[in-house]
Amino acid sequence: MEIKSKNFSSQQPDSNSPLTFPNGIPGFEDQTQFQLFQLDTSEIIYSLQSLTDENISFSVAHPSNFYINYNFVLTDQEEKTLEIESVDDLLILLILHRDDHSDATKEPTIKGSIKSPIIINTKKRIGIQKLLAAVEQSITLTEKHNEIELSET
Repeated sequence: MEIKSKNFSSQQPDSNSPLTFPNGIPGFEDQTQFQLFQLDTSEIIYSLQSLTDENISFSVAHPSNFYINYNFVLTDQEEKTLEIESVDDLLILLILHRDDHSDATKEPTIKGSIKSPIIINTKKRIGIQKLLAAVEQSITLTEKHNEIELSET
């Protein structure tokens, strides 16, 4: 099967490495089989592509690329769904979306859904989307080459 997505060139999914989302992704509950593809145009952005509908894909990235660190607890049901043996097997990804401004003079921006990360058990190839009801933010200051960079984590 070849996938022709609007987000990347034609791709041949690896039949040995699909990701299963037993409950789908909120809003796309009927989509349970996905593949993660590296985008040709970016080193940090990937496409989480549905294997049953080539029109459904999500741009995702590792939160550390945006200085975001998560600290949350999975419910017993989420742990059971993910079949976790070790936390070292877990991968956290942000779903990204393009925010097109109505003002034509502004460039579009890319935003991340920080309250709903994707959690993947890389060993078992099972994923969920974790919905975080209450998020507390903290600010981290990092010195880089005599400049102070401000980021929210």
